Amino acid sequence: MTLKKSINSRISAASVFAVAAFVTIALLPCKDALAWGATGHRLISRLAIENLPAEIPAFLRTPEAAELVGELGREPDRSRGAGNSHDHDLDPGHYINLSDNFTIAAVAPLDASVFTREDYDTVLRAKGSDEYKAGFLPYSIVDGWQQLQKDFAYWRADVAAEKFAVSKSDREWFAKDRRLHEMTTLRDLGYWSHFVADGSQPHHVSIHHDDWGDYPNPGGYSAAKGFHAVFEGAYVVQYVRTEDIIKKLKPVRVWDSSIQAQTISYLHETHTQVVPLFELEKAGDFSKNTPSGVDFAAERLAAAVSELRDMIVAAWRTSSDATVGYPPVQVREVESGKVNPLRQMQGLD
Repeated sequence: MTLKKSINSRISAASVFAVAAFVTIALLPCKDALAWGATGHRLISRLAIENLPAEIPAFLRTPEAAELVGELGREPDRSRGAGNSHDHDLDPGHYINLSDNFTIAAVAPLDASVFTREDYDTVLRAKGSDEYKAGFLPYSIVDGWQQLQKDFAYWRADVAAEKFAVSKSDREWFAKDRRLHEMTTLRDLGYWSHFVADGSQPHHVSIHHDDWGDYPNPGGYSAAKGFHAVFEGAYVVQYVRTEDIIKKLKPVRVWDSSIQAQTISYLHETHTQVVPLFELEKAGDFSKNTPSGVDFAAERLAAAVSELRDMIVAAWRTSSDATVGYPPVQVREVESGKVNPLRQMQGLD
């Protein structure tokens, strides 16, 4: 089924049936709740592409690219059930169990200087936890961003080297490699976009990942299982429209900090919305169509769209500082015409 028309308008009879089936499934108890349902992920990934600034390469700013990335944004959830170790090792990459004081499972601070998952796991194990119990969503976001930056670096090098190439055979090789990297960039971006989207859902950055759980609860918040799935799935499908999200998008903002620091800042902002989320649930806002409930859900979806768009822009702008090939060649050197990277990019075995 094509997605060129908005999911929220002109829905065919077949689509109505599909939505109804999704709502039914979303309301059933589930062991592993997903972060945003298929509709939410599709909207976030597609709208981020549709709102990219003109500086981003044109191959990413087409309706076809937006549709493709929108579909690929669902892939990390769709691949579940492949078996172990696939599921066991990858599922914790969708969340991080932050306590109410923004520490990881109440045992360690979320530190931007802890660059690798090995170091992260070492810190947690010293405190009686580990990355699989606590979740490692920040590393899913950072790792995917770094891959996207590298994808952009190769694309830039191919474009520049094709332009400066002297021989026809060199130009043909760089053109072929550029087309390859356009495909891998779309795939890598689409898959990674899922985790950026996960980071805007308050349940996915909190120890209160469904009901409030067995924690101090002076606010008397929900003890009912299934809130997570209802909020991000059935509620979004039934009540949130594309235009609700678009009007909440922020202007493009490119940060000066590292991707690690920006990821923590993003997750911290989402974490501040945990209590407001439960307050709205307590008031019954997610059991019916209320302005406050729709506004909150749309704001959370828009936060993911804005963050994903800005992270793409940052990856593009910094990709000129990266290297390609082996031995490594500076992208800036290729773009200036000083270096022909053919042998390094083909591989000097």
